[in-house]
Amino acid sequence: MYGEDVLAGNWRRRKVVPEVDAERDLVVEDVDSGFCGAVVGFEYGAVVLEDRHGKRRNFPLEPAAFLLDGRVVTLRKPAPAQPTPARTRTASGSTAVANVRAQVAKAGRIWVEGVHDAALVERIWGDDLRIEGVVVEPLDGIDDLPGAVRAFGPGPRARLGVLVDHLVPGSKESRIVASVTDPDVLVTGHPYIDVWQAVRPERVGLKEWPVIPPGRPWKEGVCAAVGIREPYEMWRRILGSVDSYKDVETPLINAMERLIDFVTEPYLSE
Repeated sequence: MYGEDVLAGNWRRRKVVPEVDAERDLVVEDVDSGFCGAVVGFEYGAVVLEDRHGKRRNFPLEPAAFLLDGRVVTLRKPAPAQPTPARTRTASGSTAVANVRAQVAKAGRIWVEGVHDAALVERIWGDDLRIEGVVVEPLDGIDDLPGAVRAFGPGPRARLGVLVDHLVPGSKESRIVASVTDPDVLVTGHPYIDVWQAVRPERVGLKEWPVIPPGRPWKEGVCAAVGIREPYEMWRRILGSVDSYKDVETPLINAMERLIDFVTEPYLSE
């Protein structure tokens, strides 16, 4: 049933020689000549190799003609890189505007509580703010917000928007905000204890943000709960998980959109 000669026929497995893209700076050796060099380009259908002394030679792209890390390979010319399609939306979801320079900064400002808030706002709304000419400045908290507002001197042509964390009824933040009554100032915010919490937890690999007992610094408690030693490491993980408005909670989105509209409204008719 097996035939008379068990060794007859093509019983040996054919050795497959891998094909490798001849990317620039790839170091290979020509099997026939032993010339070893890095890929620096292509000429007349041949690959150009340059050795460590700067000497160049052309070699045809023939099958099984090169050694790569001691293995026989067939080099092939890489396919041309495809052009990256132009982005049609900014990270905030707005229509992207091409070939438009950032405007000179307007007199109006948007204030946020700290550098983390500013970095997150830049990640999502940076393109929009540059086109509108709106500068975002971090505060060191809002304990002296009324005094800072007076020092700024807001007016119809220099409106001020303020983004506040943990803006919920009965909070310290809500009492401070209630003392700011200038018509050219809009203070709004989100209900989260810190802007970290405004990032959707699943983007950071969490089912939900940890509940931290009162009295313990919130960021410190979060880091301990997820097993990260330093807050800057956790922040790097959080910011790296954000690419667009889809990665943050709706209250933050609504608050920022209101602030941008408020500080740019005096200029819309120009």
